[in-house]
Amino acid sequence: MELFTLDFWTNLVIIVGIDLFLAGDNAVVIALAARRLPERQRKWAIIYGGVGAAVLRALCTLIVVYLLMIPGLHLAGGLVLVWIAYRLLCPEETGEDEKEVKAASGLFAAIRTIIIADAMMGLDNVLAVAGAAQGDPLLVIVGLLISVALLMFGSAVILKLTDRFPWIVYLGSAILAMTAGRMLFAEPFVVDWLGGVAKWLEWPVVLLIIVGVLYMGRAAQKKAERTRQHNEAV
Repeated sequence: MELFTLDFWTNLVIIVGIDLFLAGDNAVVIALAARRLPERQRKWAIIYGGVGAAVLRALCTLIVVYLLMIPGLHLAGGLVLVWIAYRLLCPEETGEDEKEVKAASGLFAAIRTIIIADAMMGLDNVLAVAGAAQGDPLLVIVGLLISVALLMFGSAVILKLTDRFPWIVYLGSAILAMTAGRMLFAEPFVVDWLGGVAKWLEWPVVLLIIVGVLYMGRAAQKKAERTRQHNEAV
């Protein structure tokens, strides 16, 4: 993909958006891991931990970009990404399965905790960014650099915005659903099977996926709300 083309900048904006929408949990990880450190060490834990996590994520994403060249994996990745987009809208479940991040008492322990936790929680991010990159490693690197900088300096703002404006989460889910649809039509045997109608079907199918994901996510939220109200009444 050539630099400074409309496709390059469109995909770059999508990648940055995906990184930020899926980084809410990662921002919480950074805060929790560093909360017991002295004030002067927290900044360095966030910087070094964030950079380490970003480097590891970039390497993993580049590996996935090349893995997606294997026939059939674009289709599989697109289907998985549809599920991730839906889960983004589903209410969070709490209980025994809830992930816990222990605060570290030392600078290097906090950095290690941030990197390991980010790697474990960032699998959905890696797949989404690899799909949006459309096989361009440069997009992966530039997108991650921009989003990591925004995350490290604006994670608290991002979290507050998503709490105050729930529609932002729907926007993030729609971006993921769109990326999933594009991945499905990036699969060569799907395009070959559809033939000449593939280019005409792509965006109608993508829009159908987006609407379906948003509808199912909203239905899951309403069901969870009814269950909560029932439990409170009992």
